Amino acid sequence: MLVWGRSSRPARGRQASGAFRRAPEDTMGDDSHHHDHSHAHPHDHTHAAPAAGSVDWREHGVKVVPGDELDPNTAQTPGMNRATAINRARAGAEKLWAGTVHIHPDAKTGAHHHGDLESVIFVVKGRARMRWGDNLEFTAEAGPGDFIYVPPYVPHQEINASPDEVLECVLVRSGQDPVVVNLDIEPVEKPTTVKWIDPIHRT
Repeated sequence: MLVWGRSSRPARGRQASGAFRRAPEDTMGDDSHHHDHSHAHPHDHTHAAPAAGSVDWREHGVKVVPGDELDPNTAQTPGMNRATAINRARAGAEKLWAGTVHIHPDAKTGAHHHGDLESVIFVVKGRARMRWGDNLEFTAEAGPGDFIYVPPYVPHQEINASPDEVLECVLVRSGQDPVVVNLDIEPVEKPTTVKWIDPIHRT
């Protein structure tokens, strides 16, 4: 599942804080900024619904993947266990990957981003600590029931904040290949000998 890092931007060329920037609220109700959706847009990629009876929905419809049937036959890393639930091969997904990640106690990555991919992490058990920013200067923690959103190109570091409890998460990415771009940033919390995500993360 892993691919070597690629990026269409310089590794340090995007500030993490910019990825979270919102439009000024005073423009939200201004008619001069209203976008007319009454006409078709060239970038509208909506596909017409298939004609009734033209698709075998039994074969190409909803897929349920039982939690005890996840596929561990994916790239593994010391310190963690990854299993695939949804991808093209298992469910016919075209635009996303979903699976589970169990991270060993006190494991952490080096600084990196995931190119133009968006990631959503749902914490099932344990405590996750995220660091992000040009110098990993921002930090936040998440516990069971919390969601973490990682926008494209944001420099970040993931950490199991517990020294003795496994961190269990569900991970969803907006692509089949989890791109990893290593960054030349000195982590605030240096990776331990038990790495978290991928062997291509620098120590």
